[in-house]
Amino acid sequence: MSSTTFAPPSSPRFSQAALSALMPAPDATASPIDKLRRLLDAGLDQLPLPGHGATLQRWQALAAVAAIDLSLLKLYEGHTDALAILAEIDGPGAPAGSSWGVWCAEMPGARVKLQKTADGRHVLDGRKAWCSGASGLSHALISCWNDEGQACLASVTMAQPGVHVTDEGWHAVGMAACNSVDVTFSAARAFPVGAPGAYLERPGFWHGGAGIAAAWYGAACAIASHLHARAQQAAPDPVRLAQLGQIDCALRAAGALLREAAAEIDRHPQRDAMGLALRVRLAVEDTATLVLHQATRALGAGPLCRDAQFARLAADLPVFLRQSHAERDQALLGSIIAGAEEHPWSL
Repeated sequence: MSSTTFAPPSSPRFSQAALSALMPAPDATASPIDKLRRLLDAGLDQLPLPGHGATLQRWQALAAVAAIDLSLLKLYEGHTDALAILAEIDGPGAPAGSSWGVWCAEMPGARVKLQKTADGRHVLDGRKAWCSGASGLSHALISCWNDEGQACLASVTMAQPGVHVTDEGWHAVGMAACNSVDVTFSAARAFPVGAPGAYLERPGFWHGGAGIAAAWYGAACAIASHLHARAQQAAPDPVRLAQLGQIDCALRAAGALLREAAAEIDRHPQRDAMGLALRVRLAVEDTATLVLHQATRALGAGPLCRDAQFARLAADLPVFLRQSHAERDQALLGSIIAGAEEHPWSL
């Protein structure tokens, strides 16, 4: 079976021009799965691996896709994250033409079990929630639990009798197009990926978590660009200009932190990046929240009601931001900072 070839860090495949050529304008008729297939067919999923010298280039790709469609980004980020995970923990190669999800959210009170059968195979049983793109993807990486109670990761082919994609578990208006439904497994054939615990223990776990912030940033920039265009076209308005100035400060600060974080990951790819990832996620979450608040106040109801792309971004972004754990992540970051011998804020 042929496998995906991972592009080197300097790969020029992904570019804003190539992305624009595939998706020149908002397309309400194409589903996120259809759009994802366009990106995959064009080789635009071949991103530099995180921590290999071009992490910022990887994040720029996520931000660019997020600026177009956050439901598409959700699927695109999952697919590219799966390729990075398989590369990092020496998993099986991704079959040519395959599309992947990473479904590792744990639903309270429910665990997907990974069991070894008498003939040496592995099977999955249970229900997995929030499976974005489940109805259209060919493969997935699933968090699960073995007979010893250890957290594991397994790959599963979706087109098999033991996999059932439900229409349950997703009622949000925002991010509705990513179709994050529940999937049930009943003796579904699966293949363990890495040793138990490897998914969470690998350095790339937090690299991927930080990369989500780049997607939030890309969506925030797209929303801010509408206010920028209005400021260029309309008569000067002091209040609107003040709102634009506040947005500029926030986005530039968040962008600087993202660039710093990407460089730090590339300098120290094996270092624990939990604190770095929490910091950049929390900072970008605050920025994206501010941008959405100020841009909609400045622009009024017009683009929310008459501009499909703006309205979709404005509805999707608050839902997508809830991947953050908010004050719990603040407390976790605070505990890391409190454990340092000296404060880390010298210029």
